[in-house]
Amino acid sequence: MERNELGPRIFKLGLAALASVWLGAACGPIPDYRTLVEVDLHPPEFLGALARDSRRVVLRFDETVVALPKSVSLTPNVDIESVRGEDCELVVTLSSNQAVGTAYAIEASVEDTCGNSTSVITSFYGFNPDVPALLINEFITQGSTTHPDLVELLVLESGNTAGMCLYEGMPGNWDNRIVLPSIDVEAGDYLLVHFKPQGLAEEIDEVELTDLSGGLDASLAAYDLWVERGDGLSGNNGVLSLFRCPGGDIIDAVVYSNRTSDSDSNYGGFGSRDVYERVLELEPSGQWKRNGAHIAPEDAVDPDPSTATRSMCRGSNAGDSDSRADWHITPTSGSTFGEVNSDEVYVP
Repeated sequence: MERNELGPRIFKLGLAALASVWLGAACGPIPDYRTLVEVDLHPPEFLGALARDSRRVVLRFDETVVALPKSVSLTPNVDIESVRGEDCELVVTLSSNQAVGTAYAIEASVEDTCGNSTSVITSFYGFNPDVPALLINEFITQGSTTHPDLVELLVLESGNTAGMCLYEGMPGNWDNRIVLPSIDVEAGDYLLVHFKPQGLAEEIDEVELTDLSGGLDASLAAYDLWVERGDGLSGNNGVLSLFRCPGGDIIDAVVYSNRTSDSDSNYGGFGSRDVYERVLELEPSGQWKRNGAHIAPEDAVDPDPSTATRSMCRGSNAGDSDSRADWHITPTSGSTFGEVNSDEVYVP
């Protein structure tokens, strides 16, 4: 939520000044009141919040800001040691460490150098110093009633998954996402993210043991996680992305599409504003290779031959060149969720 306390006063002053110009125009030269209407009337725009380390939280804005006195607070409550503006960032230093992966709400009011103010209530996740190396390793977007949409994450290096975030989309534009719970994982472990749960009691997020969860395609060998209110993945056109935390650094991504650059004159051939915006957001990260100036549908993994049992997957060596070259479609009933990927390739 935002408010502009100085703007209305300046605006009224500007109108009064302009009115006096017209009334007094016949009595002499017109004064130059342009400086009144050129004053910054726009409050700072909030861009995002992020835990920079265990004790620092950063709120980013589009211009230099300072905090209004006693306006910063956290829920759950954490004592604040200091608050200072650093150019376009408000840096909040806490008196104790954040709880790893815990969702916090932070409230703050700031103003810019012209006195325009903004109030923000937003969230961030407690800093995780032990994020493991994960890879999007296998997925199904053409799910069925018995084999719903599913994404497999492969652990490459040990760590703790608390606060990591898998999106259907990108942080600036997404349909479904899951913030991972705290799981101590080792290299070779698998996490299965079910994007279309049935809402059953046995669909349990597994954080210690891998044999607790039931539900469709639950695995005894992998950690099963269920996207709350997940309604499945886009079947033919989309972006999957994995981040250190919401708003944090990107770890991995996959673009898939059955379209071509000639499919649509708009949206880069992707045929969807949302998908195109997600692709453009992904481009600067370098997490997906392109052959032209921008990522095109031809650069993506083609999901057309896939089905509910013919998954899109990497090779068994989990190679990652950030391109479609890493991916193939398994034969019918050849998906390997929770196991080493199959190198067999579907042949029509």
